[in-house]
Amino acid sequence: MQSARADRVREQHAAVHALLDEGLGLRPIARRLGLARNTVRRLTNAATADELLVGRWPGRTSILDPYKSYLHQRWTEGCTVARRLFEEVRERGYPGGESVVRRREAFPHDDPPRKAPSVRDVTSWITRRPDRFDDDQAQQLKQILTRCPALDRTAEHVRPIAELMNDRRCRELGQWIERVQADDVPALHGFVTGLGQDLDAVVAGLSLRYSSGAVEGHNNKIKMLKRQMFGRANFDLLRKRVLLAARGRS
Repeated sequence: MQSARADRVREQHAAVHALLDEGLGLRPIARRLGLARNTVRRLTNAATADELLVGRWPGRTSILDPYKSYLHQRWTEGCTVARRLFEEVRERGYPGGESVVRRREAFPHDDPPRKAPSVRDVTSWITRRPDRFDDDQAQQLKQILTRCPALDRTAEHVRPIAELMNDRRCRELGQWIERVQADDVPALHGFVTGLGQDLDAVVAGLSLRYSSGAVEGHNNKIKMLKRQMFGRANFDLLRKRVLLAARGRS
């Protein structure tokens, strides 16, 4: 069965490329061969039939096999861009197309190296309580902070302010500001300056039970309604929708 499928793919590939050499387009080729246009397009984009057979059936050799060790080495070195990897192996004699390199079968390991953590990931790890992320995340964060001493010093100040805000310990805010000002952490000096310009509001936010969250929620809802109604109705209808939304009926 597997051999029959492979033979059929090779026959279709040869037929499609023969008609392409005659100057026919995808639609006429699809009609003449009785194939779907997407199938014809896939056959057209493949330089050889073997590209379409890679990874489909167990035990089948691949035109990429001689280059897999090199791809694995480059991947572990941090090069994960398929286009760049394709160009590198092509310079080494690889005869196939880029689509084969893009497939998971191109790499001789079951668990490819993980994507590097994003800025958002690292920020989340630094501000999160240590008992709320797993061992893998903790290990990644430790490696990042070891490679960047400036970020490590910054994290030493960010964690306390995050806990201070979560626990609403406003009495410790002044001490935290003094520690940051005494340390050489330029990234936080601007933040501390901003806190000092509106310190009363910051203290109130950390000590009082009142919150502007409800007001901000209503503002966001009104903005959403304005975007929905733009160019569709007049002010009277917009007013009705806002009032109904405030009553929970929209």
